[in-house]
Amino acid sequence: MTDLVLGFMAIFAMLCFIILGMHIGIALIVTSFVAVWLMKSPEIAARFVGAAANDAIRDYLFGVVPLFVLMGMFVSISGVGRDTFDVFQWVLRRVRGGLGLATVGANAVFAAITGISIASASVFTKVATPEMIRHGYTPRFAVGVVAGSSVLGMLIPPSLLMIIYGVIAEESIGRMFMAGILPGLLLALLFCLLIIAMAYLSPARIFTSGNFDATEEKDLETWATAAQKFFPILILVVLVLGGLYSGFFTPTEAGAVGAAGAFLIALLRRRLDWVKLWNVLTETGYVSVSVLFLIIAASLYSRMLALTGLPAAITSSITDVGLGAWGFLVAYLVIVILLGCIIDSVSIMLIMLPIVLPIVSAFGMDKIWFGVLTVVAVEIGLLTPPFGVSVYTVKSALNNPSISVRDIFAGAFPFVLVMVLALVILALFPSLSTWLARM
Repeated sequence: MTDLVLGFMAIFAMLCFIILGMHIGIALIVTSFVAVWLMKSPEIAARFVGAAANDAIRDYLFGVVPLFVLMGMFVSISGVGRDTFDVFQWVLRRVRGGLGLATVGANAVFAAITGISIASASVFTKVATPEMIRHGYTPRFAVGVVAGSSVLGMLIPPSLLMIIYGVIAEESIGRMFMAGILPGLLLALLFCLLIIAMAYLSPARIFTSGNFDATEEKDLETWATAAQKFFPILILVVLVLGGLYSGFFTPTEAGAVGAAGAFLIALLRRRLDWVKLWNVLTETGYVSVSVLFLIIAASLYSRMLALTGLPAAITSSITDVGLGAWGFLVAYLVIVILLGCIIDSVSIMLIMLPIVLPIVSAFGMDKIWFGVLTVVAVEIGLLTPPFGVSVYTVKSALNNPSISVRDIFAGAFPFVLVMVLALVILALFPSLSTWLARM
């Protein structure tokens, strides 16, 4: 058996393990260890695992993972998400479809300090969905816009998917963060245009009465109280992203400053006690260890594939077939979107990137641009059946038996189509992804 055949068998075995329910990290490590064992020896395989684990996360740069997760956790318990939605709701109260627009706007701002789509879906399911239903929006639209706009959490920096891509592709995490700003704003804008179009062209899909009635509620809100609510979140966003963009902070330093700022906000709002602090710290530990473990597994998997010569063979085959850079890109994005229907976002990136990145280099593609396209394509999987993590997160947080998972998938479908449109725009205009990153 050649090393190349063994590489294909390792990938097939790993996919079988994942389908059977094995944790993606364990599947990557087990198949990589066994493949190296069969190619070399048990002793070399053991040293191979140890070297990969040591090299994968020993750099201080990986402190960015727990720090940004910690910041997101503090922000979630401080009530900033509800306040942000209240401000957008008040500003857009007289606009047709205003609560839907408020949800997208609040999600975009919230995404700039959490980096986790599931956190956005959980928070705004409880905050925005009841408000929209109470004001005459259809339940299907209410849950659809929450699920759809939650994907902004993985594109607008800081983003855990951007961190993982940066590590695997050996690209600057700071540049990856910058690269996500304009695509994230573009996607949020397209979501808003979709809601406005639906509100005017097909109001029955949004409003239970079929017509929009401007609400006079929230008139007790003033510009002063709205500014008071919005000020903490604005300071945090400016502090973290401003520090990153200006080069004053490294990504790890920005994470530390952001976590400290979010901690102070939670303290000043009296939303933090010893029990909540312990829960925040333990949850941060769980999430961080899971991410770092996956990074170790991905490093081992990448080294195993390189040892088999599989990436080089696939690169050579694709270039020889004459598929071309655009043909390869379209095929890759389609595969990623289809994989999103059955496995989670991180798993897709860990499986696919070690195989395709050498091909990207061979075609001379910009890896930062390619990373943005990958994240958007992967994010589509958060809204597509049967996996749809964001959809199931909304369902679990909703606690409303009258709204089914099918309703949420149906409500989110227009946002899936908009994400595909955004993917096409970003593919055709690479500067949208690379302009800020290269400055």
